[in-house]
Amino acid sequence: MGPRADPRALTGLPPAEAARLIIAGASPLPAVPRPLREALDLVSAEEVVSPIDLPPWTNSAMDGYACRSADVWAGAVLRVVETVAAGQFPELALRPGEATRIFTGAPLPGGADGVIRQEDTETADDRVTIRDPRDAGKNIRRAGEDIRRGQLVLPAGTPLGPAQLGVLASIAHEPVAVHRRPVVAFLGSGDEIVDLDRRGEILAGSKIATSNSYTLSGMIRRAGGMPRELGIARDTVESLHEHIARADGADLLVTSAGVSVGEHDLVRAVLAELGCELQLWRVRMRPGAPLGFGVLPRALPWIGLPGNPVSTMVTFELFVRPFIRRLLGHERPFRRTVPVIVEEEITLGPKLRHFLRAIVAPRPDGALGARLTGPQGSGILTSMARADAFLIVPEDRPHVAVGEILTALVLDDPHHTAEPEY
Repeated sequence: MGPRADPRALTGLPPAEAARLIIAGASPLPAVPRPLREALDLVSAEEVVSPIDLPPWTNSAMDGYACRSADVWAGAVLRVVETVAAGQFPELALRPGEATRIFTGAPLPGGADGVIRQEDTETADDRVTIRDPRDAGKNIRRAGEDIRRGQLVLPAGTPLGPAQLGVLASIAHEPVAVHRRPVVAFLGSGDEIVDLDRRGEILAGSKIATSNSYTLSGMIRRAGGMPRELGIARDTVESLHEHIARADGADLLVTSAGVSVGEHDLVRAVLAELGCELQLWRVRMRPGAPLGFGVLPRALPWIGLPGNPVSTMVTFELFVRPFIRRLLGHERPFRRTVPVIVEEEITLGPKLRHFLRAIVAPRPDGALGARLTGPQGSGILTSMARADAFLIVPEDRPHVAVGEILTALVLDDPHHTAEPEY
């Protein structure tokens, strides 16, 4: 099947509309069983119902003495009938005037309804004297107060963090069904690009280091994918064919460079030869306007990123990262945006939505302020290295004054949304 698309997608969609189009082509990957120790940051693909109560029995929340409230007052003297440590079970139920020496986590003996902490008591031989009765009827964890047998513990689609893994372990639920990590194949292209094994040429200025290979590998891992590096394709149709063929079996193909309009930007022509169903070619934004999306035979989705380092990283964050998160099973694939007060004057050129590299920090008034990281050229990679956010400037705002309120996408914000807010 040759390229076909809505003409608007080829001439340029707004970023949010482009993100919706791209994410519509992503579905959670099939479920696989994983041991809990290998499931961190994956997403559950099953509903988990508890087979037990948790705690399974009423137990002590303190080291002290299990008692009947009726026997507790200041100066009361009780006979200690046994000692129960965590991992043991009591053998005797309490009768009036009796207590059990008990440790945190140990099951409560029959007849007891509370635990007096040990610092509120004094002991002599087999007797304990209550000095402070403040804990009468307290300091116990009741059976099932956390989880009831038959209760839904985790719904399908739950991201598995350390707490969720602990809950699953507490009910002995292993393995857990999760959506597997997507394999993300990626390649760069360009005769001028080389890897670090040609360090001498890079330092001599005759070649350019493939920095995008390292940033893409890192961003894929951070997003939850498994990177498969395909190498650097030369500016020939034959080399691009050879490298793209190595993506067979991947869940997503990402390319950088070769999607502009120069005579050496051959990716579109090669994709057409391969039968790609082209759905997007440009986005109305800066940096990153040359952006491609389509589906290759064998249902392999492709996202083509521009080659400038900053453009690559910005478009990855806005379009590739949400795609990977959706493959992982996340129901909220997009980072949220937050309101910020602009702390420096900004003047822009073309009427495009701009994503400026910025630092967002709390202000004395409690609001968030945003300042740019310096020059914003799409080749200035250090502007990304210093940034912790993208300041979003709408296309109808060529000039932004100090004190105006815009929105920013904070790059380490753990909160996500179902719809793009940019």
